[in-house]
This record gives sequence, C-alpha cells and structure tokens, in this order.
Amino acid sequence: MSAIQTYVRKTAPHGRETERVGPFLATYSPGTAHPMLNYAIPDDGAKPAAAEIDALTSAYRRRDLLPRLEYFTDIAPDLEKLLVGAGYALERRVPLMTCGPDGRVDRPVPAGIRLRAPESDDDFRRMRSAQNTAFGEPAEIGDDEVERLKAGTGVRHLLAEDVATGAVVGGGLALEVVDGTTEVAGIAVLEPYRGRGIAAALTARLTGEVHEAGAHTAFLTPGDLGIGNVYARVGYRPAGECVHLSAVADPTKSRPTPGGTRP
Repeated sequence: MSAIQTYVRKTAPHGRETERVGPFLATYSPGTAHPMLNYAIPDDGAKPAAAEIDALTSAYRRRDLLPRLEYFTDIAPDLEKLLVGAGYALERRVPLMTCGPDGRVDRPVPAGIRLRAPESDDDFRRMRSAQNTAFGEPAEIGDDEVERLKAGTGVRHLLAEDVATGAVVGGGLALEVVDGTTEVAGIAVLEPYRGRGIAAALTARLTGEVHEAGAHTAFLTPGDLGIGNVYARVGYRPAGECVHLSAVADPTKSRPTPGGTRP
C-alpha cells in the first residue's frame, strides 16, 4: 500500500503547484477549483497536530479552494479521526483495486465499437466531453483543457468510438508508469452505450498496455459497486480503501440570508 501511495505523491504534482504543510503534500491545479484536482496527500504514518491541520485548511482557504484530502487509509490509520475532530467530514470511502500481469483478463471489444488513441485536438475534446457527460459534469471543453490533456507526461488516453456514426462514446486513461506502478482512471461510457462491455474493454486494453510497458501493479478506485464489478471481470481485486475528506463550510464566510445572496 505504501508503494501505491508513494506513486500518487510522485505523480499528483504533475501540472500542479505544490507545497509542504506539516506532514502533508498540498497540491493545487492552476485555473480550476475542481475539488478532485486540488487535494492534499498525507505522509505515511501521519499524526498531525491540530495546528498543522489548521495550517493545511488555511492554505486552501487562502486560494478560495475547498480543503480536501485523498489517501489510502492503511498508510495513515490514525489520520481520519484526527481530521474529523478538526472539522473535516468524510465525502466517500471507495475500494482500492489492483491488477498484476498474471491476473489480467482480456475482454473483447463489442461489435460496432472501435478503441483507439486520440489523434487530434477534436478527438481529445470529444473524448473528454463524453467522459464529463458520463460523470454528470459539464460537457463543454475549452482549449486550455485540450492542451492540458495533450501535455500529460507518459499518460495513455484511449477513446471508444461508434464505428457507424463516428461518435465518441467513452474513454479512459492510464497515468505514467513509475517504479512499476500506474493508475488507470477516468473510465466512462455514455449512458445509451452502457451494458455492452465497452468499459471492460477500455479497462482491459489500458491495463494490458501498461503491463506491456513494464508495470507490475495497475490500480484504480471504483466510484461505485457497479463499475467495481466491471473491473473485477478484467482481473482487478480489492487491496484496500481510499478516503476523501473535506473541511466543513468556512465559519468566517457569511451565510446567505433567505431571499438574499452571499456577499
């Protein structure tokens, strides 16, 4: 587990600003306040003092960002209780699943679907738009986002395309391989195309590619039981859990009054 958390510490700073705050690595993504792109990672065995947690909270507040942490519980088993005591709340608890080369199960690409790497700005834009739509997020993708996707060091992108219409119906990615470890993420398929095995095929193809590139451990964190079952069919098995925690509302901010607006 420590090796996977170390991998996250090494790769999370790519494209982000970082600073050390007590036993935390705080990461900030320029140009976006999206909570999943701005979060802190604790050191192994972290047992921060109250003042250190307050300092972390303040670091995010100063940037008008939600103070958040994402980490694997096994590496800092005492931390969640300390954070909750300091005013943080659990957002979600998700399983960590891993797959090695010997455990991977290849899955066929469904009829009428093509998997390929994006080849143009339009491909990247349509792929990310499909992923965002599948995740319930805004579908519009700006030029800055396209450039960020193209600039990812060692990142493998894979889109799913309807052969008949040319529509991009899903996608996923695998981050760079570092010390034999990598993360598969962003697996998403538009609702009308679900239940056909596209997500499993995307996951299997990406996992196979990173294993061929030298990864001995691919990991992912499914957002719900349904997609977890899809990953299990590709050969991923439970290996731990990941928690996301964030601070409650900033008490220094004014509360909106009924019928009014926040200052």
